[in-house]
Parts: sequence; structure tokens; C-alpha cells
Amino acid sequence: MDLRTPLERGEIKARADHIFPVLNADQVARIAEHARRRPMEEGQILLQEGSPVVPLFVVVSGRLDVLHMMERGPELLASHRAGQFTGEVSMLSGRPAMFRMVVGEAGEVLELDRECVQELVQTDAELGEILLRAFLLRRVELVAHGMGDVLLIGSLHSPATLRIKEFLTRNGHPYTFMDLDKDPDVQTMLDRFHVTVADVPVVICRATFVLRHPTNQEIADCLGFNAAIDRQHVRDVVVIGAGPAGLAAAVYGASEGLDVLVVESSAPGGQAGSSSRIENYLGFPTGISGQDLAGRAYAQAEKFGAQITVAQAATQLTCDRKPYSIAIGEQHVPARTVIIATGAEYRRLPIGDTSRFEGAGLYYGATQMEAGLCRGEEIIVVGGGNSAGQAAVFLAGFVSKVHMLVRSTGLAAVMSRYLIRRIEENPRIVLRTRTEISGVAGSDHLEQVRILDRESGVEETHAIRHVFLMTGARPNTQWLNGCVALDAKGFIKTGPDLTKAELAAAKWPLTRAPHLLETSLPGVFAVGDVRAGNVKRVASAVGEGSIAVSFVHQALAE
Repeated sequence: MDLRTPLERGEIKARADHIFPVLNADQVARIAEHARRRPMEEGQILLQEGSPVVPLFVVVSGRLDVLHMMERGPELLASHRAGQFTGEVSMLSGRPAMFRMVVGEAGEVLELDRECVQELVQTDAELGEILLRAFLLRRVELVAHGMGDVLLIGSLHSPATLRIKEFLTRNGHPYTFMDLDKDPDVQTMLDRFHVTVADVPVVICRATFVLRHPTNQEIADCLGFNAAIDRQHVRDVVVIGAGPAGLAAAVYGASEGLDVLVVESSAPGGQAGSSSRIENYLGFPTGISGQDLAGRAYAQAEKFGAQITVAQAATQLTCDRKPYSIAIGEQHVPARTVIIATGAEYRRLPIGDTSRFEGAGLYYGATQMEAGLCRGEEIIVVGGGNSAGQAAVFLAGFVSKVHMLVRSTGLAAVMSRYLIRRIEENPRIVLRTRTEISGVAGSDHLEQVRILDRESGVEETHAIRHVFLMTGARPNTQWLNGCVALDAKGFIKTGPDLTKAELAAAKWPLTRAPHLLETSLPGVFAVGDVRAGNVKRVASAVGEGSIAVSFVHQALAE
């Protein structure tokens, strides 16, 4: 076993004093007020990988080693000495342990359970900052180096493999990937776990549980992403969707003492989570990726005690009685108020069945993962909004040429000026106005794209294997079953946009008018891209999420 930690081997590039800070005597004493003292003997295992209960340990004396249990044997990830502490972001979410903790030198530790850690980060600003910063940076390093409890075996030519990679990546869970087409040891691993090429993609959890062709929910269940939901407990507010608006509602609601449950069908971040870089969000002058923003907001919501479930979709809202009831899978969760933040999806190509190319040439997000698939090739980006502009600029750094197709006569109407300038000045981006895709072709993967110039009527065929679709928006409101008033396009109407006729049809029961973000159903609010008349900016979505919480308080008081 290599007894040097990744830090000592030079593998961790972030600041070591932030990742592995040493607490002073006063800080340790403040933690001791919440903890129990525990002696430890050399060789003792304090925590097993996969354990559902993960305490935080602060080393008073001795040494505590964190081991990554690998196929070739244990690998030392970190050694904590006097004044240092264990843990990373799963400490807040209550997910199972990814690593084993073994006593390297006898001594003593302070042990805190998850509830005590949450109380500590909420009440002690100095310790809260130190702990949260270390937790977040440690997870960043684990993800960057693929050091986790998941092995994914698959092929980059497989849409299902890409789906799983995206799910794990956007949920910030570290994993190791073995490429069926390139890794020389892949057959040995297949034999070890008694799986065949026909079974891939295969997900192996903690070197024990083998999932063949798993769904996202099966992966989430295997890794313990979600704590059990108490179906008898009535929540103050259930937030449906964990994009920027939903996460903002969770942060503000939980920080103000509300009992908050967030239900997310896939991964935190929504459409914004797939953005390579957001440069016009207040407070981030150099920009921030959508995934980083979502990850920070997710940790912030959990810090204040919000419960967040992923890979679980809301399928129905029961609105004819109070408390309201939200169907999540086969269970129903009661709620005094509801915030709908389910967002919108990019529209599919209206040219017949193109679903077979989704993940195999057609993509709805542009991250490092997609960029790696089309390196050096010509690609197409469809759309004229900020998301399309960000994607074109980002992907131009990886590909030989970006054909940017827009149906209108230009970009100025819907795109930020800074993006327009970058597109105009980038020699790898070719803007084609009044143009659309008229056809696609291929076998297992997209191979050809037909492009129609709507002004001249000329149609061209290009040998292009990768198309990024970021045009239009289809609201995720089909699950509401008529509970709230929608506009002609399916977006949720709120506040002053609701007509007297719509309120009468909905049998609005109160003497007051609906609040600004309130739907035609009292105590049910809509925020972000799912709301009619929304402003398609991350900042406005975050603002709506926070504003909705103020109206939730008023609704709860009625």
C-alpha cells in the first residue's frame, strides 16, 4: 500500500490548508461541547465503507487514516492528525460512507452525528465556514480524480452510458469509468463480476452490488442518495424541481425555519446545470459553471436542513383537499404549500422520430463530457438564446468548426451582447441565420444532417455527427392534471396574469387576489422557467424562488 496521501503525491492542486485545515484549541473546544469523546486504538476501524450512519470525527490526538478500498488493495486518501477533521459533502446529505476510516496511531477523537454537524454549521459562523469549505473542496478533488464508490463500465458510443455519466456527474458523485472500447482490463472486470458485453452499461456500487442497464432511480437507490420520506409528516412546503429557482426556494425556506422537502426528477441545476459557464450572474465576474452553482446551492440548502430527493419525479398533484398531496412514485407526500419549479425542456426536432439519436449525436446540454465526444469535428448548435451562445463559445474551444443555426435574422433580440461579440469574433463559429435542420440520418449514431436555408429554399447535406439543440421551451406541467390555470403554451399563470374568469373557473376561495407568484390554487406557487412570463435568466429564477418563500409564510399564516 502506498502510504503517501494524494496531497503528499502532489495530486491535489487546491490549497491544502483549506482542504485539510487544522483547528485551533478554541475551535476544538467549541466542537467538544457538541461531541462525545472516544478513545481509539491502532488498527481499529471507526467507519466502514457503505455504513448508513456517518459521524464526523475531530482528531484530538493520534492519527486517523481514510482508505479507498480498491481492487488492487486499500489506497490511502488522507491522514488526519491532531486538530483535523473527517468528512465531505455527504456529511450534510446523510448518504452512506464511501471510504473506510482506520486508526493509524492510537489516540482520541471527538465524534459528532450528522444532526450535531448541521446545528454547528448553522450556529457557529466561523466553524461553519471552515467545515463547509473543506467539505466542498474535498468533494471537488474526489470527483476530479474519480475516487469514489462507483465503477461504471460502458461505451462512449452508448446513449445509456452517457446518461449515467451525466447523472453521476451532475449529482456530484465521484466514479471510475472503464471504457469498453479502450480499456485493456475491462474483460477482467467483466469476468470478475460475472457480466457480459450485452449487460453494459454496468454500474457496480461499492464493489458489491451489480446493476445492469440501470435506471437513474436504481443508481440513486443503490448509492443511498435519498433518505426515506415520511409519508405521514405534513411539510410546510414541498418544492418540485431543483433548478436555480427551486434551490433558491429551498435555501430561503429552510434558513427561515420552514420544513422543506425538494423533489427533483434527475439532478440539481435544471437547464442551467448543463451550462458550461454563466458570466452574467451577479457576484461571479469570471463566471461560474451551472454545475458548480447548483452544487453550492444544493449544499447550502442541506446546510439549513432541507431534505432533497433526486431521481424521483412528482407525477400528480392532488388539489381538491388540504393539505395538498404530491405523488412521488408510489407514495403520496402531504404539504401545506407547494412551490412548482419544474422548469422547461428544450424542444425536440420537429422532423419525425429523432429519439434514437438522443445521446448518440443529439444533445441538450454542452458540458465537458459532450465536448470530449466531438473533439476536432464540425458540429451544429441550434438556437439563438444565451444557452446556445454559451454552448457555441464553449464548444469552439474543442471542435474544428461550429455551425450556429438560428431561424431569425440575427441574435440581438434574445442574446446578451457579450456573447454576440464573442461569436462574431471567433473564427471557428459560423452564424447561419434564417436556417434550420430539415433532416437527420444515421444508423446507431447520427451521421448526416440536412440544413435548409429558409430564405433561398436551398437544402444542403453535411457529414456532421454532433448536434446541440437549445431552442424553444416546453414547460414541464403535464403532471398537474388541470389543478392550476395554464396559458396557451402550457406555462403556469400566476398573480395578476390570472383573469377573473380563470379564478372563477378554479373556484378561488379567498377574498384576496392571488399573490404575485401564486397560481389559481391558494398556497401553490410557480417560479422559474415553468411560469408564464418568466425572464429566462438564472438571477431572475433565483429571485423568484426567494420571493415565493415570503408568500409561503403568508399562506401558512392564513
